[in-house]
Amino acid sequence: MQSSDLTIAIVGATGAVGRIALDLLEERNHPANKIVAMASARSAGKHVAYGGTDLTVIEATPDAFNGVDVAFISASSAVSKQLAPEAVKRGALVIDDGSAFRMEESVPLVVPEVNGADVEWHSGIISIPNCTTTPLVMVLDALRSISPITAVTVATYQAVTGTGAAADMELIHQSRAMLDSDPVVVEQYPHQIAFNLLPQVDDFLPNGYTKEEEKMLNESRKILHEVGLPLASTCVRVPVRVSHSESVTIEFQDAVSPDEARAALSNASGVSVVDDPQNSVYPMPLNAAGKDEVFVGRIRKDIAHENGISLWLSCDNLRKGAALNALQILDEVLKRDCLKPSK
Repeated sequence: MQSSDLTIAIVGATGAVGRIALDLLEERNHPANKIVAMASARSAGKHVAYGGTDLTVIEATPDAFNGVDVAFISASSAVSKQLAPEAVKRGALVIDDGSAFRMEESVPLVVPEVNGADVEWHSGIISIPNCTTTPLVMVLDALRSISPITAVTVATYQAVTGTGAAADMELIHQSRAMLDSDPVVVEQYPHQIAFNLLPQVDDFLPNGYTKEEEKMLNESRKILHEVGLPLASTCVRVPVRVSHSESVTIEFQDAVSPDEARAALSNASGVSVVDDPQNSVYPMPLNAAGKDEVFVGRIRKDIAHENGISLWLSCDNLRKGAALNALQILDEVLKRDCLKPSK
């Protein structure tokens, strides 16, 4: 079976990730009559451009999934919890972009380059990890082939589109207001994001970490199949529109040289090494935007840990961090002939 034979629903078609999913399907020449654009009731009736035509957005209701083969859901957790089981009842495979099902034991959490085989045991729903987790586990998976990993420390620099299209517009409006000395309106975040950094992504937990930081820990362990992996992160929202970046320190059981790390990363699927700091060549969110790869650079020996390597990465959070990963999951499902759950 080819993906072009499938009727695909995009739930959240008017949102930031949904629009990228449509762009990627258009790049694949997926037939327009095989796409169902869905969104909330307030967006029903709107039109989204696709392949030289317009798709009319319909309200995402349970019965809207009749005849749908695959549903990509990029909406709130509440919407996913309501609609995903209904889509499955009607015979659709759900690939969910939210956090609603990620940590359920019966739901695979998949980055195809790392744990593609996990799609084989789905029961109708497959989850996509957080857009900061995806590039991190791709890097960790490549490097653990050299030596077992004993600890990971991460600081993230997350673009506003990770919150959604409204946050993207707020950054633009706030930036204009600052430059014009006009009042700044704050709605999407606890504080102004323009010309600022917020060391808070999601709500804080009693232990002082945020839910986003907890997601990175739990999701990484599940995807890598390393339930005891020590990982600590500090997640920061930055005034960048597209592409998340991360500063990562990895400690290994054995000594690992920067050259060994570069070689392993260069051979990893979906990873591109951009590492010539003497000539100011390194990954940047501006260059990662619109690209499919995870870009890695600043690869160096960590001087604070005997067996440590430090590096920097950038990755388009809307593409590989969400929409592209969803399509790659579908590719993996079709390759393994497991569109429907095994009996």
